[in-house]
Amino acid sequence: MNIPSMPDDLKPVVVNENAHVVLEKRYFQKDEEGLPRENAEQMFWRVASVIAAEEAKYEKSPYADVATLANEFYELMTSYRFLPNSPTLMNAGTRLGQLAACFVLPVGDSMEEIFESVKNAALIHKSGGGTGFSFSRLRQKDAMVGSTGGVASGPLSFLRIFNTATEQVKQGGTRRGANMGILRIDHPDIMEFIAAKERDGELNNFNLSVALTERFMKAVEKNEDYELVAPHTGDVTGTLKARDVFNRLVCKAWESGDPGIIFLDRINRDNPTPAQGDMESTNPCGEQPLLPYEACNLGSINLGLMVREGDEPEIDWDELKRVVHMSVRFLDNVIDASRYPLPEITEKVRTNRKIGLGVMGFADLLFQLRIPYDSQEALILAERVIKFVREQARSASKALAAERSPFPAYAESVFGEQNLGPYRNATTTTVAPTGTLSIIAGCSSGIEPLFALSFTRHVMDGAKLTEVNPHFEKALRDAGAWSENLMKDITRKGSIAKMDHLPAEIRRVFVTAMDIAPEWHLRMQAAFQKYTDNAVSKTVNLPNSATKKDIHDIYWMAYEQGCKGVTVYRDGCKAVQVLYTGEGEAAKAAAADQKVRQRPDVVYGFTQKIDTGLGAMYLTINEVDGKPFEVFATIGKSGRSITAKAEAIGRLVSLALRSGISVRAVVQQLKGIGGEHPVFRKKGMIMSIPDAIAWVLEQRYLGGDLPVAAAPQDLGAPCCPECGQELAFQEGCFLCPGCGYTKCG
Repeated sequence: MNIPSMPDDLKPVVVNENAHVVLEKRYFQKDEEGLPRENAEQMFWRVASVIAAEEAKYEKSPYADVATLANEFYELMTSYRFLPNSPTLMNAGTRLGQLAACFVLPVGDSMEEIFESVKNAALIHKSGGGTGFSFSRLRQKDAMVGSTGGVASGPLSFLRIFNTATEQVKQGGTRRGANMGILRIDHPDIMEFIAAKERDGELNNFNLSVALTERFMKAVEKNEDYELVAPHTGDVTGTLKARDVFNRLVCKAWESGDPGIIFLDRINRDNPTPAQGDMESTNPCGEQPLLPYEACNLGSINLGLMVREGDEPEIDWDELKRVVHMSVRFLDNVIDASRYPLPEITEKVRTNRKIGLGVMGFADLLFQLRIPYDSQEALILAERVIKFVREQARSASKALAAERSPFPAYAESVFGEQNLGPYRNATTTTVAPTGTLSIIAGCSSGIEPLFALSFTRHVMDGAKLTEVNPHFEKALRDAGAWSENLMKDITRKGSIAKMDHLPAEIRRVFVTAMDIAPEWHLRMQAAFQKYTDNAVSKTVNLPNSATKKDIHDIYWMAYEQGCKGVTVYRDGCKAVQVLYTGEGEAAKAAAADQKVRQRPDVVYGFTQKIDTGLGAMYLTINEVDGKPFEVFATIGKSGRSITAKAEAIGRLVSLALRSGISVRAVVQQLKGIGGEHPVFRKKGMIMSIPDAIAWVLEQRYLGGDLPVAAAPQDLGAPCCPECGQELAFQEGCFLCPGCGYTKCG
């Protein structure tokens, strides 16, 4: 393939400080020593040139010179008007060449099929993808197994095997394995599934969702029983009261946010290729329902850059149309350029050629147009924007079909049956999470409101950097309201909702996630879903004071308004939440004592001697499941005061580890603490007893490469496992705004 060479006069890329950290850590190609061997210009050209080179396959392409298209793709990305999903940025033009973000794999009801799926999932995780599974085909616990005369162990037992396998797969430091596990509401083991993540740390590599059917929802509405059906025989094994089960789902969502829900019949009504079977599962964040062996090929347009400046700012519809058409061509080329980890995936992806063009920067768009997020005007705009995006995406797909041919399954699709095409792609739109992409683009994430208008970020050299939304800062300055003291106050609070001394219009427009009533979050999701082919990634944020009835009402509203699923998150409901608002702090403190893991009767570990300035320290670390569980520190012949301090530090570190705090977070707190008598080692200096404990933990579990913590952080709340900074829960997952880490891959 003739890939265009990088021109000498390539336009430089403007990269903000935070984006540079993310690109260098996650996206730039590395040499054998782990050092970047490309910069932003080289990365974006690598992607643009490889994707543009696919154009040469098509004789009817309007781009006779592939280099011209490569330059247009380069401009599209480096202007941050559009970015493809992370694997495309990471892997295009590399030996791996796997460009899709997520996949759905089937899980059949036999030992051979189950472990074939485990193997395939490992291959996908190794390539940088996430996986979704439906465990609904597996026979229920204690059902007879004809081949052995024994009894089945049920979906949950195998789900744990998938979780363990994911834990073992490393992905080169770029993306971690993330999974979605789904079970139908009428599966006999549904109550066990609903309670599967009651204990902290259970199934930590899985998001879980229950697939609700319309039959079940009608039974809830009428307060009737519904049937549980054995998947391997179709026999009815029992009944449950639908309203009790629905309330149980609500209760679990109130407690921890798990499991989520999807509306299975709603999803399959929009299945464009029903002749190929039903959709059973989604990708890890829930916005991409897929058939078995399908993959999602996603990208997002930055709506914050689609504004025509002037006295009355307005959307530049012509520019948005241009960007949509270029983005669809880009994503269709990605399908051809990608090397998939399984032949079944290659066949299915190229049969249906699904793409998912979405948006980010929606909150920035609203700020510029001075429209409050929680307003009818914002809902109307949301529908108008996503309807326009889908219309133009389908128009672009039709144009590509004329150039290249329709997707191979077009004739048997709903489009072919209704003579609506031909289209090049079975689907064209998805509103996906844009966590790291929005950091690179410097815009708000997806269709979410901002979590905070201003916050402090800890940067690599230990300094603190205050980041303010630029549209908010401009509005303050234009109103003559900006001051350093005000910004410090806003940074501390994150919101201006209760700052009555600020202009009312500014307080009304610049609302944050926790300022917005939950029903407005849901209405916004429904507005985007109305004209989205696939689904919408969105979190319905609730205050800690929200009741179970509030969540019940949100679930019911999601069903009535045509959403394909919903994720709710009550502030402070999880021990792993870090970005708390004020009222969430009290809940966090109350919950902390309930999260400490009990010590088994027998544990095994090791003892390491390490010299400190106060004598030789003997550090014993006991492990559970291969992870540190408790620490005991003893100092040789030191006095009682030093011994007491060492014991106290060990107890507190043990409490942190048993409470689910990551080793990385503990090391971040202890590393670099100074003392009166530092001592030298081959690989550096041991500053103190806590620094010595950190050194052992780091060498044993982290590879010895963690930077010194920028500032003390709250050990009662876990932080980013990679950089120690604060996480935010948005778009259905935890995201680090500092380094781009996301729990969902």
